[in-house]
Formats: sequence, C-alpha cells, structure tokens
Amino acid sequence: MNKSKIIFKPLTWLLALSLAASMTGCWLGGGGGGVAVTQAPTAPGAGTGLGGAGHGPAPVVLGGAGNYVILAETAISTTGTTAVTGNLGISPAAATFITGFGALPLDATGCFSTSTLVTGTVYAADYNTGACTTPAVLTTAVNNMLTAYTDAAGRAPDFTEVGAGNISGMTLPAGTYKWSTGVLLTTNVTLSGGPNDVWIFEIAQDVTVANGATVTLAGGALPKNIFWQVAGGTGVAIGTTAHMEGVIMAAKAITLNTGATANSRLLAQTAVTLNANAVTQPAP
Repeated sequence: MNKSKIIFKPLTWLLALSLAASMTGCWLGGGGGGVAVTQAPTAPGAGTGLGGAGHGPAPVVLGGAGNYVILAETAISTTGTTAVTGNLGISPAAATFITGFGALPLDATGCFSTSTLVTGTVYAADYNTGACTTPAVLTTAVNNMLTAYTDAAGRAPDFTEVGAGNISGMTLPAGTYKWSTGVLLTTNVTLSGGPNDVWIFEIAQDVTVANGATVTLAGGALPKNIFWQVAGGTGVAIGTTAHMEGVIMAAKAITLNTGATANSRLLAQTAVTLNANAVTQPAP
C-alpha cells in the first residue's frame, strides 16, 4: 500500500475543512442551528457602549424626545383598559387627536392635562393657555425624535441581513444590525449583554411581532440601551399578548394589539395605537 496516500489523504480533508470553516463567517445562535452574518460583532472590551464601558455602538441620544413614553405627530389612541407609565406628547396635532384616554382635564396653568389611564402627564401642541411653553417644548421634542431616528439609521452595521429578517428564536449580542427587509419575530428573541451594552436595529421595512412572542433581556441588558429604527411604510405591529423591549422609533405608525405590553418608548412620526396595553417607559 502507498504510505503517502495514507498520510496525505487525511491532511487533505483537514485542510478542506479548515478552509470551509474560515469561509463560513460568524454565526448567531438560532433555532435552526445558526444564521450567517457578514461581519463579526465588536470584540469584547472594544465596543463604544455607554461611556465607552460597554459593548456595541454608542447609544442614540433622544434629547427632548426622551421625556415621553409615547410621542406622536398625528394621533394617539387607545381602546380597552390601558395603563401608561410616563408622559404622552403629540405635535403638531392638537389634543383632540388623543382619543380613548378620557376627558383629559387641564391643570390650573393650562399647560398639560391628565388621564386616569396615564401615570404621568399629557401634552399637546395646542396647550398654550397662559403663555405656556408646551408648544415650543413639543416642537423641540419632535425635532429631537427625527434627529435620533436619522442618527440610528446612519450607523455603520456590525451585522447585516441576519436571518433574512426573521430573527425568531435567536439570541443577539450587543451591536448594530441592519436589514434591507422587514423584521419578523414569530417566537421569543433574547438580547443578551450587560447593563452598558447597546443594540441598534436599522430596519428598512416593517417590524412584526407575532401574537405571544416576546423580546427578552438577559445578562443585565437594559431597555433604555435598545433602539429599533423602523423605516417601513406601515410601521411596527406588536401582536396580541406579545412583549416588546427598547426604544421604538418609527417613520410611520406603532400599533400594540390586545394585551400586548412594552417596556419601551414609542416614538412615531405618525400615530400610536393602543388596545388594552401596558406601556412603561424604560428606567433612566
């Protein structure tokens, strides 16, 4: 028997396997055994994160938009038993475009109103009795929302086209993610990282969270450090009893279906629609 064949044939296979592995790229855990991505995440310790101490990109600065749990330009509506923790703001639309929250009685200054469904205060562009600064403050907040949206949309990605837009069942580390498609969550998705880690999701189309699906945080990750920038013509739809985490910045509408919950800021360039939901602003 030819000894060279005995020696070199296994070596040939090892070299082939090594080459194949090097060409495969990086993989994120998912239900199907992993999804190829085009670029590895930032190496541990090299990320920008918060104050340079975390992994992932620098956080998106919300400015005045960060004073609201819900901020919309055209309408905010609810049906059913909704509970909102944080301030509501609408501009340039008037208070009449906030519906389902009850009578919205103005305070003595006429600068804001209240609702039994809101643990916080409600602001609208036409609350200007007694020379209130409310209209100007809301204009600044909306401009800051648009600036934050543009900032998030322009970040250089660490990962592109993960799962071809279907991230169901995946565990995602901190980083900047970019899709030319929409993003779909049919089952739970976990964002795993520390309290200073940052996630930015740049999404060219819509986001759909299926009924009962949840975004779960692990390892100390915080919702205030998670940013969903959604450019789609419909916007964001969160299914019945689903759960969302993070700051949602939508070019169009944000809709929460019956019983859905969100530990989020809902920042919409059109309308926010609620249906018996619990919405809580992320802790600072």
